[in-house]
Amino acid sequence: MVRRRPAPRRARLDELGLKRAFAQRLLPFLVAAMAFLAALAIAGMLAAASLARHWQEGAGASLTVEVPDPEAPATSGGLPRAAAVLATLKKTPGVIAARRLGETEIDALLRPWLGTTPAALGIAVPGVIALRLAPGMALGAADAAQLARLAAGIVIEDHGPWLARLSTLARSLEACAVLALGVVGALAALVVAVATRAGLSARREALEIIHGLGASDGYIAARFAARTTMLAGLGGVYGALLALPVLVILADLAAPFAAGAISAGSPEAMGEPAALLAGFLALPQSMWLALPALPVAAAAIGWLTTQSTVRQWLRNLP
Repeated sequence: MVRRRPAPRRARLDELGLKRAFAQRLLPFLVAAMAFLAALAIAGMLAAASLARHWQEGAGASLTVEVPDPEAPATSGGLPRAAAVLATLKKTPGVIAARRLGETEIDALLRPWLGTTPAALGIAVPGVIALRLAPGMALGAADAAQLARLAAGIVIEDHGPWLARLSTLARSLEACAVLALGVVGALAALVVAVATRAGLSARREALEIIHGLGASDGYIAARFAARTTMLAGLGGVYGALLALPVLVILADLAAPFAAGAISAGSPEAMGEPAALLAGFLALPQSMWLALPALPVAAAAIGWLTTQSTVRQWLRNLP
């Protein structure tokens, strides 16, 4: 008895001829470009939010106290004015750290503006005390009055106005990044809609026959949407992979300016592998969550856009 070999499994039929209707090479790369831009927009949004938070926690908690004629005796206690003010500030509730800037530090701050040291120009420089306050704390009117009694003419430099302007700038940058992300999403939907309409036009006669024989709108839309979802998701993967090295390089360049940056040494001192690892570690956790979400978002945009486009096109058939 001769056994018949089982027939080989046939590949899944492409009933609507969608492989001929869609530009398989073009659509994924167009979506990849959109996903790449979306990754950059998300990175800009996260960077602006992190920058605003860093300013709020850093500059917002810092104060500068200027004491004129710092070596003159204070009103009470017999200490020099600067030393008396510093001792009082260290005991003030809410002050985490207080220190007087040295002469070398003040010279370094003023040299770019004066071209030389204040002493060489015969300029009397006040004593400068740098403060760091606990989050949510501030020097009240009673504290300022107590310091003024120790040293008349004392000046407390509050960074609040500058911090407000910087926070406004950061929020503006964040809003621009969100707007750019919305524009990229709209462009991705437009690209998918154009590709879908091109596929519908290319298969118009076959679709009219199938639709006339009783194929439902949902069936035809589902077939188109499945194909587009796959291509858009693939483009999202390409875009995320393309954006990853760019984001790592940008994060590595921005790491020295960010709070909590890795301070193990320069890339030259660490070596190339360690520098590359530092760039990966510099990416925030939210960015690592956003990158895998790009293919999912691209696939979702592809599915929704194709479903609405195909159903609308079928409703307009005679």
